[in-house]
Amino acid sequence: MQPTHHDADRLRALGSEWIARWNSHDLEHILALYADDAEMTSDVIVARGLDPTGTLQGKERLRFYWGKAFTARPQLHFDLIDAYVSPNSVVVHYTDENGKRICEYLRLDASGKIRQGSANHLNH
Repeated sequence: MQPTHHDADRLRALGSEWIARWNSHDLEHILALYADDAEMTSDVIVARGLDPTGTLQGKERLRFYWGKAFTARPQLHFDLIDAYVSPNSVVVHYTDENGKRICEYLRLDASGKIRQGSANHLNH
């Protein structure tokens, strides 16, 4: 199957929209960006003991994981640095409320929903 090519301007806009939705703290609004079978990979998943592989699949597991994040970090806030695009993905480069820099890789499916995500943190 050929990868779906999405418009670069739309992908850049998705980066801003993704940040805005996280800053709203509205979990259902965030999850609406994701495919039902989306998967997320992060070192935080391992650190919190949710899965030793670091990957969670499906909206229900993401809802649980991110719901805990809002409880643990009520001041959670992201500021966009930039969004980098490819034909079917965007990397959202941002800082969190503590000034930590993070890159989030988001790959879209043919319908434009996020199918795969990976949070990438500096290890120092």
